[in-house]
Amino acid sequence: MASVDVRKVRKSYGHVEVLHGVDIDIQEGEFVILVGPSGCGKSTLLRMIAGLEEISGGEVAIGGKVVNDVAPKLRDIAMVFQSYALYPHMTVEANMGFSLRLAKAPKDEIKRRVGEAAQILGLEKLLDRYPRNLSGGQRQRVAMGRAIVRQPQVFLFDEPLSNLDAKLRVQMRSEIKQLHQRLKTTIVYVTHDQIEAMTMADRIVVMRDGHVEQFGTPLELYATPRNVFVAGFIGSPGMNLIEGRIGTDGPSEFIANGGGRLSLPPGCAVEPGRKVIYGIRPEHIALDDAGVDVEVVVVEPTGAETQIICRIGEDDIMVAQREWLTVDAHDRLTIKPDIDKVHLFDAETGERI
Repeated sequence: MASVDVRKVRKSYGHVEVLHGVDIDIQEGEFVILVGPSGCGKSTLLRMIAGLEEISGGEVAIGGKVVNDVAPKLRDIAMVFQSYALYPHMTVEANMGFSLRLAKAPKDEIKRRVGEAAQILGLEKLLDRYPRNLSGGQRQRVAMGRAIVRQPQVFLFDEPLSNLDAKLRVQMRSEIKQLHQRLKTTIVYVTHDQIEAMTMADRIVVMRDGHVEQFGTPLELYATPRNVFVAGFIGSPGMNLIEGRIGTDGPSEFIANGGGRLSLPPGCAVEPGRKVIYGIRPEHIALDDAGVDVEVVVVEPTGAETQIICRIGEDDIMVAQREWLTVDAHDRLTIKPDIDKVHLFDAETGERI
């Protein structure tokens, strides 16, 4: 395993710059996930680490060695693609051992490594099958096995679960995490699914428009988002973000645009009248007769909880309750946020206050 250092990396296509000085330090054996909306530059960055895209500026180092001008095959990395990229005319065993045959490894060594990878991934009984005879999850395991047999310093995953159905995605998330715990190899993983990022990663890189918005552990991003974008992106459902201002009678309450008053944490030092965005996660709002009156807009029962969308001021917010509730649209409820879990962001910059 090896560390991966991305130092002020830029990427341009002609006059269009898509990555703007990205800095990321990935430790040996760490599982780091690049996450963000489509077009944020996460897959481009992964391909630059792999050597499949040229670097316009900055450096990428693997194991302390700068690899900007090193060919992909010499970087000692293995990549798992979204499309599996299996050879249809080859068996599972042949697909998994193909890179070793190209490297002219001894036959007994190839057989041993393929057998070990097949055992790790539960593919022992499928080695004689062809890709057309496999399910989507089995094909993804074969693609992972092909990477494992190379015994690389770094694994790169480019949205490997996006072609799978919801149930299989959950299963494969667990299998990939167990694989990392067993192999302890450095993994850089790209996804647009923040649930994948939260459940699998040691640390998460949240990207937007070619910039790193925040880099930290899942709980750091969840508990202390740096800005409005991270607050709304991390968490399912995302954080409620309500526009308004601090009350002029003192920093003890927040007044939403269009009306509605919410309590602030004791000792809040934000100046009265300042325009802010009030953030509170759906699970941190309780139904309480001493709270603020709101109108129900939509009710979404999920089985495990009841998600209630309410109108406060000019914004809709979600309230998540871990119980079944009989509530209908246009009903009135009184809600009370947990003031110890309130987040405040500057209305102009979106940065955390």
